Amino acid sequence: MKISYECGPCFLRQAKEAMDLSTDDENLKMEIMEDIFNYLSDVFKTGTNSNGTGSKMHRMIIERTGCEDPYFKEKIEGNEIALKYLPDVKRILNEDDSLENYVKIAIIGNILDFGAFTLDDDIESVIKQSLEKELTIKHIEEFEQSLKTHNEVLYLVDNTGEIVFDKLLLNKIKEYGLNITIAVKSVPILNDATKKDAIDAGLDEFGEIVEIGCGTVGYVDSEISDEFREIFNSHEFIISKGMGNYEGLSEIDLSSKEVYFLLCAKCYTISRHIGVDLHDMLLFKQ
Repeated sequence: MKISYECGPCFLRQAKEAMDLSTDDENLKMEIMEDIFNYLSDVFKTGTNSNGTGSKMHRMIIERTGCEDPYFKEKIEGNEIALKYLPDVKRILNEDDSLENYVKIAIIGNILDFGAFTLDDDIESVIKQSLEKELTIKHIEEFEQSLKTHNEVLYLVDNTGEIVFDKLLLNKIKEYGLNITIAVKSVPILNDATKKDAIDAGLDEFGEIVEIGCGTVGYVDSEISDEFREIFNSHEFIISKGMGNYEGLSEIDLSSKEVYFLLCAKCYTISRHIGVDLHDMLLFKQ
């Protein structure tokens, strides 16, 4: 997906957060911010790729500060929030174990995104309110048909914390007899899940965990490894979690695949692109 004018302040907010999490050196942060301003002044134009721009910016911060995982503590916090609400989630599923409810819970997990929310946001309240919401777009019948007709699925995960809720949907998918391949980032970026994060959360119980070959904001087709491209190309059925993966996949030809996006529209640029309201929860087929 391409940047909008609203991406500018979002990039700068993320840069400030990442720097504050990476170093206490005020002089270094000033130097890095100057570099980021110079970088954005060169690339921030109509038609620029949003994921590639954000990825480059975060790499600049990592390289200059030497902090390889700025959101390490925030990822732990995300897991703790998810685990705190897991009993409520399981209670809901015990009352209604429909596929739609499993999908809804997985999408609610997508709210745990420190790339879209500030560190001061009351994320717990957002989750509680979201548990009462319905999906705005729900291609649930098509989704279940895909589960019934395919033998394998590629599941692109998004954030640490969110993956705690993904486990519930993955377990439901296993009931349909599919072989699941779970794709994660190769190196840390924001609070995105890496292989270690996925294994720590127990996702390896449900399928093979593979790395995409890079650490990018969302999916960036030009940066995935040859090994992952082979995996991606071999799958006709793909489940994509989160806005970043949607932003990247919406730029490539998916006509030969059945791709389902599960996300919460957490910014105006995304919501306008899809045609929904801010904070709507969505399951839709590409």
